[in-house]
Amino acid sequence: MSGTQQAGHPRPPHPEAPVLSAPLPDSRGELSGALVDILQAAPSAGQRFPEAEQADPCGDDLQLALHICYELHYHGFAGVVPGWEWEPELLRFRANLERPFLDMLRRDVKGGNDVADEFAQLLLEPVDASGIAAYIQKHGQRRQLREYFVHRSIYHHKEGDPHAWVIPRLFGQEKASLVAVEFDEFGGGRGERMHARLYADLLTAADLHDGYLHYLNVVPAPMLSVVNTMSMFGLHCALRGALVGHFAAIEITSSPSARRMVAALESFDAAPECVRFYTEHVEADAVHEQVMRHDVVDNLLTREPDLAESVVFGIQATNLLEDRFADHVLSSWQAEHSSLRNDLDPT
Repeated sequence: MSGTQQAGHPRPPHPEAPVLSAPLPDSRGELSGALVDILQAAPSAGQRFPEAEQADPCGDDLQLALHICYELHYHGFAGVVPGWEWEPELLRFRANLERPFLDMLRRDVKGGNDVADEFAQLLLEPVDASGIAAYIQKHGQRRQLREYFVHRSIYHHKEGDPHAWVIPRLFGQEKASLVAVEFDEFGGGRGERMHARLYADLLTAADLHDGYLHYLNVVPAPMLSVVNTMSMFGLHCALRGALVGHFAAIEITSSPSARRMVAALESFDAAPECVRFYTEHVEADAVHEQVMRHDVVDNLLTREPDLAESVVFGIQATNLLEDRFADHVLSSWQAEHSSLRNDLDPT
């Protein structure tokens, strides 16, 4: 697998600035506005959060509020006291945000328990590629390519992180095999080869800011929902099958999509650091696909066959949200609009 190394292999020094917590983002409505205001003080008795039942589960307000809640389990936010992470009222608020989002996902996917059929569908590559990479290669502009990098920064800044939450919820070979995939996600023990680090290098090479969640304010709900789903699946033991399904879907589809991105980037004569991120995924994820399908999912379902429906749900929810993200981006570009909430700053 890409990134692995022998014990005792020398690790070159790679000085880098410490990862700093991002500032709280600008609010996008009642839910996120109340949350941002409340988090600027320490937890105290009597703090009240708004109700979320009437909010659009796919909308910017709910998705940003949910993203803020989840980020407290990652790096947190500058100026927000760590005690908020497990504050009971905040967790109740988060559950009220999760409920309509999860209900929407379950309503909008077809469901079922045929994992093999889901994998077979994922492995079918369309004859005529029509996704974002194909559009960039045929019709894209450099500003659109940079917009796409900005969207994906919210995902790739924490690449591999939410999937680590499922490790203590697995047993035996499925646990060992998933850890092997994660080992590659984290650079095979070498910090400069972590996929999140490679993406930061891509951002710098594309004349974009590489700071953690630097672009959170400009990325709209379709990408936030993709990232929120990983966090939601990872934080709930009851959704461990869905997280494994999600991880498998990402690994199965990543190599072909990365190959298309390499072709698109080469058509733009993109910087080597940009191409390198995707060539890394062409190689690594072709192997990861086999490991996830056979060593992780097959062993998990042998041990816990009742999780088949959850694994299918994770695959289908991933496809649904990725398709909605692509539809948002492509429809914006075809209408000659930015797919971001605001114009990019120079860096």
